[in-house]
Amino acid sequence: MTFATGYATSLLMDAASATAQISAALARVATGDRAALEQIYRDTSAKLFGVLLRILNDRSEAEDVLQEVYITVWNKAGVFDPARASPITWLVAIARNRAIDRLRSGGTVRKSSDPIDAAAEISDPSPDAATLLEGDDERRRLAACLDELDGKTSSAIRSAFLDGLTYEQLAERAGIPLGTMKSWIRRGLMKLRACLDQ
Repeated sequence: MTFATGYATSLLMDAASATAQISAALARVATGDRAALEQIYRDTSAKLFGVLLRILNDRSEAEDVLQEVYITVWNKAGVFDPARASPITWLVAIARNRAIDRLRSGGTVRKSSDPIDAAAEISDPSPDAATLLEGDDERRRLAACLDELDGKTSSAIRSAFLDGLTYEQLAERAGIPLGTMKSWIRRGLMKLRACLDQ
């Protein structure tokens, strides 16, 4: 496995893990979990603030609207559907709509001549299309190598690295000691690396 393909695979796994974590946190927010809302804020506020600042072109207004965005998330998390959009797409849409509402209500005077649609061009930490295409072969190889592992090990690795579950959560779910789970995953990762290096 080359550095570039390894890096692309790592980015894909990180992006998938982050998406899964935010989706899970949104589901918990829908049940009234304040800690989950704090997690979402930590994970997404910088990006959403950037979107708001780009649209509103006023730091104070962007800060005010950012608060409104998370109040909306608190109240509407139950309507988020991961089958329809990624969590960051859903959150950016809320931020964009709130910013547009603020502009329309006359709450701020837009000093920039950039169109509102320019907010779509704000950088996203997800890999770009070229990186995704380059990683397609690696993803297929990774999936094939994961399929060669025994079921319990493959499932544990997928849950840990793609779904973002901790070793403790996996051990509890499987009803085994934490050390055993760590050993399964460590041995599985060694076999996975050997398979990918072929």
